[in-house]
Amino acid sequence: MLKNATNQSQGMLLFRLTALQRFAIGTLKVKEIVPYTSLTAIPHSHPTVLGATSLRGNTIPVIDMAKAVGYPPLTASELEQCFIVVTDCRRMLVGFLVRGIDKIIECNWHNIEAPPRTLGQNIFVTGVTTVENQLIQLLDVELLLSKVFPDDPSSLQPILTDIQRETLRPLKILLVDDSAVARKQLSQALDSISIPYFIATNGQDALDMLTHAADAKSPFDILVSDIEMPGLDGYELAFEVQNNIKLRDAYIILHTSLSSEISVSQAHQVGANEALTKFEANELIHAMLRGAEKKRSLKASA
Repeated sequence: MLKNATNQSQGMLLFRLTALQRFAIGTLKVKEIVPYTSLTAIPHSHPTVLGATSLRGNTIPVIDMAKAVGYPPLTASELEQCFIVVTDCRRMLVGFLVRGIDKIIECNWHNIEAPPRTLGQNIFVTGVTTVENQLIQLLDVELLLSKVFPDDPSSLQPILTDIQRETLRPLKILLVDDSAVARKQLSQALDSISIPYFIATNGQDALDMLTHAADAKSPFDILVSDIEMPGLDGYELAFEVQNNIKLRDAYIILHTSLSSEISVSQAHQVGANEALTKFEANELIHAMLRGAEKKRSLKASA
């Protein structure tokens, strides 16, 4: 039952960046929604950062989300009618100023579809769905934040010994994430230390790859998957792997952009070996090394 409950637990916040078009983000990323308040300027900040506000003892940068994704920026006369959507993502609290809040709806994340080509090359959209006969675009908050607050290069560059590298190199590793920026981070981390890997962009494709590999007697050793994905999410993917005798030997590492104990707890409930808040390359590599050690121990005891 848990695998169904996890997908149903996340709703969708609908909001407006333009007068006509509605957008959405998953509610697990949303801490709260507050009316616009005056902001304190942040010197030398990104052009889309309007300033900072203090909320419950935290100083939170506030981004003009419309401007950040390529729509007309907010004007001074609009600010008083705007709302700040406070998110907890990529280990930071950030406020997004939006033109209007629509509502929160329940969502079947299996119904999220890939963006149609007619949307063009809008890289900030990870999926689309229809609500009340209107197209809703699901925004890639992680990608947006990576543009405004670039990662410290040191967090993307893993450090390991030659012995550790050679321990990982023979393993068959599958990386799964619907976010282009997250896939790039994962890929660059492993590329930088010459560790081979495979990539899937969603949970269902990953499950298919795992199944085909097992049927071909060449199973994956380590599965690294995002949790919050449309369709088959990371919880469900882990559940399916653990409940398939042909797949359950894979060491499962789930990662999430949410700084949430709940996410970590649920990850363990569905059978994941580890749960990480992304992204710190050394944490990921050392999780993989623990997976390699577990597989070595299992072989030794077989």
